[in-house]
Amino acid sequence: MTVAMEHKRKTSWDSKISVSTVSTRRFSRAGTPSSILSSDSDIRFTRKLGGQYRCGCCVLAAFLLFLLFSGVSIYLGYTFLISDPPGDQVFLATFRITKGDSFKAELADPSTEGFRIRSREYRDRINLAFRRSNLRISFIGAEILALDGVENVDLVVHFDLRFDPRYQTVNVADVIDVLEREINPATVKYLANLIIDSKSLEVQESLEALNAQVALPTTIITTPSTTTAPPPRTCTELGLSYCKHLPYNVTSYPNIFGHRSLAEVEDDVIAFRELVDAECYRLAYDFICQVLQPSCMQSEIEATLQLPCRSFCREFWSGCGNRLPDRIRSALDCSNFPEYADQGSCRPKPGCIHDLQSRALSPRICDGIIDCPDLSDEINCAYCQEGNMHCGVGRVCIPNVKRCDGKIDCPNGNDEKDCLSLAKSINSVKSDPIDTPLAVKYTREGYVVFNEKGLVGKLCIENLNATLPQTEMDTVLQTAAASLCTLLTYSGMSSVEIRTDDENDIQYVHMEDPLASEISFVRAPCPSKQVMYVRCAELECGIQPLKAKSSNKILSKMAEPGDWPWHVALFKEDTHVCDATLVAANWLLATASCFQGQPKAEWSARLGTVRLSSTSPWQQERRIVGMIKSPVEGSTMVLLKLDRPVIVYSDFVRPICLPSSYEPAQMNTSQCNTLGWTRNRDLLQRVQLRYSAMEKCENISITSVNGICTDAAYSTDDCNEEELAGSPMLCLQADGKRWALTGVSTWRIACSTAGVERPRLYDKVSSNIAWIKSTIV
Repeated sequence: MTVAMEHKRKTSWDSKISVSTVSTRRFSRAGTPSSILSSDSDIRFTRKLGGQYRCGCCVLAAFLLFLLFSGVSIYLGYTFLISDPPGDQVFLATFRITKGDSFKAELADPSTEGFRIRSREYRDRINLAFRRSNLRISFIGAEILALDGVENVDLVVHFDLRFDPRYQTVNVADVIDVLEREINPATVKYLANLIIDSKSLEVQESLEALNAQVALPTTIITTPSTTTAPPPRTCTELGLSYCKHLPYNVTSYPNIFGHRSLAEVEDDVIAFRELVDAECYRLAYDFICQVLQPSCMQSEIEATLQLPCRSFCREFWSGCGNRLPDRIRSALDCSNFPEYADQGSCRPKPGCIHDLQSRALSPRICDGIIDCPDLSDEINCAYCQEGNMHCGVGRVCIPNVKRCDGKIDCPNGNDEKDCLSLAKSINSVKSDPIDTPLAVKYTREGYVVFNEKGLVGKLCIENLNATLPQTEMDTVLQTAAASLCTLLTYSGMSSVEIRTDDENDIQYVHMEDPLASEISFVRAPCPSKQVMYVRCAELECGIQPLKAKSSNKILSKMAEPGDWPWHVALFKEDTHVCDATLVAANWLLATASCFQGQPKAEWSARLGTVRLSSTSPWQQERRIVGMIKSPVEGSTMVLLKLDRPVIVYSDFVRPICLPSSYEPAQMNTSQCNTLGWTRNRDLLQRVQLRYSAMEKCENISITSVNGICTDAAYSTDDCNEEELAGSPMLCLQADGKRWALTGVSTWRIACSTAGVERPRLYDKVSSNIAWIKSTIV
């Protein structure tokens, strides 16, 4: 097996911000007609009412007087006879963050910009936690009172919570229960990426309003501390006869309902069988069995549960949610369920092909693009024999023995991709599905693992110890590790070390000639079990990894999976309305026009998809929990904060590059594109752009120096494409490999009649670089 590896250095850029003013124009209209209707005429037209009309008017007047008298009576009675409505219930709370955030001096002053941004972020997260809890009926809102702590060490958050007692009576224990779930690492959802000291949680009901601004009282109720850690989870045999149809045979306890044994499940199964018998959801039987007896996946340290996918849970909830008892309702929070490509994996809803057929999407079956998370729409086709792996894109399947055999068999070269990679262990590699050579997630650090003709093993360095001096061996290891990280599209190597392998019964390869420009690997035993362990630097931005080995690097009009891995679809209450771009693990870049007049809507982001009506195995979803507007005058950009970072990068989800202040010099301006959707907003497609004179856009719209005026390079009148607000303007960088985000669309561009169409005007990213980088750090 021969793998060519070459070292590449990461480029850097300067950042500069330009502040502009918006120019406006006054338009006058000539030729206004001079004839004006006058109301000063002495002629008056009157009409006398007959008797029957006068009677009707009297009745109407009497009825109006009665309504007026009734309204005054009700108002006076409510004001003077009925007691005042009860005031809001106010709870004062605090907790201390030990990891993930720390106190800065400026946060002590509520008038600073830093306090405003940080307090808004925590307020939004706490609001989401209570608005998705069983206290949401009476919950009014949260407010951050103060931020303190030890500088650069921890952060203490003081806040209040308000409830309306007319809808629900809330006590301290109820509030603590919601906050405890956010503090517990196993159930945290909205305060993710933060380590909070459970002993620091303090909650007390206050009889005073928020305006009192008093310090937190000394009498507190604290959460009980856990003295003993639970034993590691293990897999056990599946035993529930009611769910004997499940396609797996091992499960684990406790499940999400707290059942700690098969006996507890059997004692409680009646309530779940009633849901199935109610026929509230077609697949209720499958879902109930998968949550009562979830699949168990054994790993080196501890077994993990494999729950149903989040989309499966949502469908069950939409059908049976109004029938769920409270104890089941609280445990079945679909936002806690995983997505297919997220941390761990999940079991997708069965019957994906049937769903495609029921939605009149039968042409997507066996069309070469994966639409089901289990690949069932493509691996049971005439072109794909049973037991073969799908190439990922296209109507081609290959036997497993052709994976990394030195010959390209897939049309896009995916079968020869990542033949050298990093992995935590060989067992973790073997446990991954092999239906496609495309990895669901990248591994940034791990043992150097080879894949040859479907067989996997580790790289042994025993022969280097025997043939090279120590200094030269260190150089070889550094060079090989750096080349491998570059091959895996990372910006470089962070560290390399030699470890003793702790796995048994695995295969090894040696570097045949470590000093050659192309390193070859040969099978050989490794008695010493000395292997390479590598940590790579940050992921390279703006790379299309699936185009690297493809013989056809021409971008198609219709997007294929992995073409634009940084593109994000934004959903408001499950409706696709805008787009955004992934610029960092926690942040998306979009436009403020998407959110005008919709402050209370629930927004979510879907990454890694090119067909909105499909569920690919690599797509991910996040909630939007915060928004920061650009301070640059004339700019409409906003940065959107995700509820948790994107830590699972893949060939289908990865960030875009940001331009520098010297954008034109580093861009191939002849290769610029935007991304839109077909007219039914379902299929992602590319629209090639070309720069246009600003005067052309000024004739149609108000512009600023932050704007970029463009035209479609190949304009057509078929009206098949639609560009949503927030869609990106992407330009290829001078190196011909990486794409950079040049602009962001400020409005939706759709079909319109000639002469009134909107210009393709984009908000310039380079003017916002300083603000973006300071925010996403």
